Amino acid sequence: MDQTTNTLITAVDKLSDSNSLNDLFHEQQFGNPLPSQEQLQSIIDILRSIIFPGFYGRSNVNINTIKYHIGVRVERLHKLVAEQVLAGLCFVDTVPVEGELTFDILKNKARYIANEIVAKLPMLKSILATDIEAAYLGDPAADNKSEIIACYPCIKALTNYRLAHELFVMGVPLIPRMLTEMAHSETGIDIHPGAQIGHHFCIDHGTGVVIGGTCIIGNNVKLYQGVTLGAKSFPLDDNGNPIKGIPRHPILEDDVIVYSNATVLGRITIGKGVVIGANKWVTESIG
Repeated sequence: MDQTTNTLITAVDKLSDSNSLNDLFHEQQFGNPLPSQEQLQSIIDILRSIIFPGFYGRSNVNINTIKYHIGVRVERLHKLVAEQVLAGLCFVDTVPVEGELTFDILKNKARYIANEIVAKLPMLKSILATDIEAAYLGDPAADNKSEIIACYPCIKALTNYRLAHELFVMGVPLIPRMLTEMAHSETGIDIHPGAQIGHHFCIDHGTGVVIGGTCIIGNNVKLYQGVTLGAKSFPLDDNGNPIKGIPRHPILEDDVIVYSNATVLGRITIGKGVVIGANKWVTESIG
């Protein structure tokens, strides 16, 4: 055996050794692949073309053909969501309370979730319209709402987030986080899908904004670039591991404004109408 062959065999043996795999290997249920980032991007592209026809997707859509175009896209969106949700459900080892987990059970659940997402599209469109209005009213540099839709990173990030949040609350694994991380890569805005955000939400400029998973944000709230709504500390269990799922991020009530590079940490409450100046460090509630 020559040196190259021996090196290859040794490397493969070490890389496939069970002790080296531990948390680095995942064998999915029923052999289904991981959710596809390419397909998830297609979902976002189709969603944007449904919510904002003429701005995304085919640009030659008109009022006479819009129902046809939206119908085709909604059908395609439903199919892709069902497929990707199924892949997400197969990612985790979850067994129903009664009976053995089967592939058909997961397929039916994925289809149900896809149905629910399609039913929520009008609501998503309505709330994103309020976000566009907030961005337009809050930025004198914007000539019109079309500019907001076509150009502003906050609307792109919020489109991903608002879909991801609906999937998150329905218990879909992995995919919500993938969707918001795709927006993070595209816009520099990092919103955890578990955050609860009201209507007329605006992120001006956007770069470097971080919104933690247990944040609760009211209506008509505005953030500027570099704002962090984060956790102050991470309580540990008896084994020294972080305790998951506890509220650890801020609550921002209605009409709050947080200026650039401010950091708001911990489960504190920023009261209605409070304005936090730039570069501030806030760890106590403000009323």
